[in-house]
Amino acid sequence: MKFNTKAIHGGQQNIDPAYNSVMPPIYQTTTYAQSAPGVHKGFEYSRSGNPTREALEKAIASIENGTYGLAFGSGLAAIDAVLKMLKPGDEVICTSDLYGGSYRLFTKVFSDFGIKFHFIGMENAEDIENVVNAQTRLVWVETPTNPMMNIIDIEAIARITQKHRLLLAVDNTFATAYLQRPLDLGADIVMHSATKYLGGHSDVVMGSLVVNDKKLADKLYFVQNASGAVPGPQDCFLVLRGIKTLHVRMQRHCENAKAVAHALKANLNVGHVYWPGFEEHPNHEIAKRQMSDYGGMVSFTTKAGTLESAVKTLEKLKVFTLAESLGGVESLAGHPTSMTHASIPKEDREKTGVVDSLIRLSVGIEDIDDLLTDLEQALN
Repeated sequence: MKFNTKAIHGGQQNIDPAYNSVMPPIYQTTTYAQSAPGVHKGFEYSRSGNPTREALEKAIASIENGTYGLAFGSGLAAIDAVLKMLKPGDEVICTSDLYGGSYRLFTKVFSDFGIKFHFIGMENAEDIENVVNAQTRLVWVETPTNPMMNIIDIEAIARITQKHRLLLAVDNTFATAYLQRPLDLGADIVMHSATKYLGGHSDVVMGSLVVNDKKLADKLYFVQNASGAVPGPQDCFLVLRGIKTLHVRMQRHCENAKAVAHALKANLNVGHVYWPGFEEHPNHEIAKRQMSDYGGMVSFTTKAGTLESAVKTLEKLKVFTLAESLGGVESLAGHPTSMTHASIPKEDREKTGVVDSLIRLSVGIEDIDDLLTDLEQALN
C-alpha cells in the first residue's frame, strides 16, 4: 500500500470479527473470560494487551514500515521504556537541542540511576564518533529538533551506530511517518509523542514505539507490561482515528507552515526564522533528501530580541492559541523558555539558540489568510 492508503487500512482488519463493525471497537474491559486456566482468545488482562490497543499498535507499526508497535500512556512513558533497557554505567549520546521533557527525564531521573548522558550538536554526524566509548549503548536523535528545527542526517548516524553496534532511537514526533520513516534510514527504534500529530486533535495524551527486531521488541514489550505505563482503550481509539486522517492533515500543515515561514521572514519585526524549507537553513539538503516536505512547525525570534517583545506578541495573537503542545488541527503558539523548555537551565538553552525572544508555532490547518493576518497584527 502507498502511505495514504496505509494510514487508513495498514495493519488493520477490514471488519471486526465480532459484529462486522467497520471501525475497531473500544474494548473498555479490564479482563477477559477464559474457558480453562490459561486458555483464552489471546487476551487475559488489559495491562498486558487489549484489542483496541493492539489495533493501534499494528497501525502505528504499519505507517512506519515497522514490524512491532507499542503504545504507552505518554511520549515520555515511551522514552522511559527505552531507557529501562539500560544498566548503571551505560552511556547515551543525545541531541543537544531536544524537548525539555526528554532532557528532564534524562538528567533528573535516569542520571540518578547511574546512566550518563552526553548532549552534543549532531548537525555533523561525524561528531558523534568523538563521544562514543566502550560504555555507549544508545544514540537518541530528534529531527527536526524541538524547537530550533535543526536537521540531523539519520542515515549517516545509522552508519556510525551500526559500526559501533549501538542502538539508534529517533524521535519522529515533528515529522511523523508521513514525512520521514527513520527505520527505512537505519534507525532501530522510532518514538512518537502520539499526543501530537498522530492524534491530531489535542484531545489525547499518548506515546508509541516502533521497531523491526524481534529481540528488541520482546524487551520493550516486557517493560511495557512490567512497568504498566499503558494507554486506555478510549485513548487508543482516538489516536487510531487520528492516524486515518494523518496524510490529509499533514499536507495542509506543511502548506500553511511554508506560507507562515515566508511571511515571517519578510516581516521587519522578526529576527530569525527557523524552518527547514529555506535553502539557507543548515542541513536543508539533508531535509530535502530524508523528508518528503518540511513539516508544520516554525520557530522565530522577535527583532527586538527581548522577553518583553515575545510576550507582547504572544498576548496579541487571536487565531493562534497560546498553549503548550503541538500537532493539533488548531494553530498554537508557545514560548519555549517559559513553557516547554523551562526545565533546561538557561545557560544550556541559550547555547542551542533557545533564547527569551524565541516563539514556537505549531501551524494548524485553518485558512492561511486568517493565520497570516493574525501574525501580522500581533507583530505590528
